[in-house]
Amino acid sequence: MFVIRWILGRIILLANFIFPGKKRQRPVAEQAKIDEQTKGLALYQYAACPFCVKVRRAIRRQGLEIAIVDAKQDANKQQLIEQGGQLKVPCLKINKDGQTQWMYESNDIIAYLEKQYA
Repeated sequence: MFVIRWILGRIILLANFIFPGKKRQRPVAEQAKIDEQTKGLALYQYAACPFCVKVRRAIRRQGLEIAIVDAKQDANKQQLIEQGGQLKVPCLKINKDGQTQWMYESNDIIAYLEKQYA
């Protein structure tokens, strides 16, 4: 099973590399404002997870600068479990107005980003 997952993961990464999707272009001032707003966001993910790839592609299409955190590293994994409540990716950490929210499910994350930054 591990070998099949590894092979499929590499195929997903290759396809994502070959077809990265077009990045949204905005005026410089507008992009700077959005970059400032997205400083409080971090995407906890696994590189070859198909749902994580889906979210990363949506982030790229929207031209957003969001920190990408590898959830396989022990410190990041522990933070995701302790603060987020579960070891599940993709997970968007939202720091806004002194509050931290953890959002799971790729479709929910994409919908949130489209609503906030479209």
